[in-house]
Amino acid sequence: MAPLFHILSMPVNAIPPGLPHHDSVRALQWDEGRLRVLDQRRLPAVFEYQDCADSRGVAEAIASMRVRGAPAIGIAAAYGAVLAARDRYRQDPGNWRRAIEADLQELAAARPTAVNLFWALDRMRAAIASLLGDPYPPLLELAHSIHRDDVAANRRMGERGAELLRGSRGVLTHCNTGSLATGGYGTALGVIRSGWTAGLERVYAAETRPWLQGARLTVWELEQDGIPATLIADSAAAWLMRCGQVQWVIVGADRIAANGDTANKIGTYSHAVNARRHGVRFMVVAPTSTIDWDTPDGASIEIEQRDPSELLNEYFLGAGHIIDAWNPVFDVTPAELIDAIVTERGVVLNPTFSTLAALR
Repeated sequence: MAPLFHILSMPVNAIPPGLPHHDSVRALQWDEGRLRVLDQRRLPAVFEYQDCADSRGVAEAIASMRVRGAPAIGIAAAYGAVLAARDRYRQDPGNWRRAIEADLQELAAARPTAVNLFWALDRMRAAIASLLGDPYPPLLELAHSIHRDDVAANRRMGERGAELLRGSRGVLTHCNTGSLATGGYGTALGVIRSGWTAGLERVYAAETRPWLQGARLTVWELEQDGIPATLIADSAAAWLMRCGQVQWVIVGADRIAANGDTANKIGTYSHAVNARRHGVRFMVVAPTSTIDWDTPDGASIEIEQRDPSELLNEYFLGAGHIIDAWNPVFDVTPAELIDAIVTERGVVLNPTFSTLAALR
């Protein structure tokens, strides 16, 4: 069997050239018929791209968290559909539409919570239904468009969110919501990038257990762009707020329900509760593709559970132990704890069914 990935290792500071100031990282690159994926599990020690040559490789990259972050997952899935269409059309030009459905289902099953994955696949399916002849060129252009549009949307969100930060000295963010989690620039981290340019003084990043996306990825991204940041343990956030060091908590989202309830990395809900207690405002930054209009509220959002081994000390992994671990990847922050949802289409303050619906 052919390998899923071709690995290209690079020095840890080998950032793609030619990108704007405070925007120097790219997690996904299309190159000569392959999707190049920056393996985020190995950062910051190793900067390593892996080339996915088929849709199966893309699905595995998503499931294994080589690719992570809702927008980036959607973009990767779109490119995965391109690879699937290319291969299925080559195998059987008369039956490729029927055959590709298995590939699209495999991509959809890679991560269940991030709605951008299904949004991107729905767009690819709609295009597939209307195509005549070789599907590869038009589907590749659609995937490129999804990728470009995400970067443009992130910059608009960065500007809108930065407006809300006027007069604020410090912010706290959770998980990684920057270029590594998107097509480029970032959602919540995009707001922080724009805010830093506008005069924000302090950026705090929570470590984000158990995968340490804050400790490994967020502070690494900020360092690449020359933005100083202070790392804290997740459990230090409430005391940080109590000490008056931050005026906003800024996070991304993997799925936003129609009433504004927001699923994001586990630990986000705790930050929202603590923020409300300490008079700190709470901002969610996400493209409108993250809003699931068919999900009425947070109780209807499926929460992905990952293997207990990600939490357990290896001592407890052998036979004969009675210790288990509960490892939900996400939690849900109720809309009433959210002060603002920032999207590329506009800002919704104190979100509800009716106020959020204005973005449709």
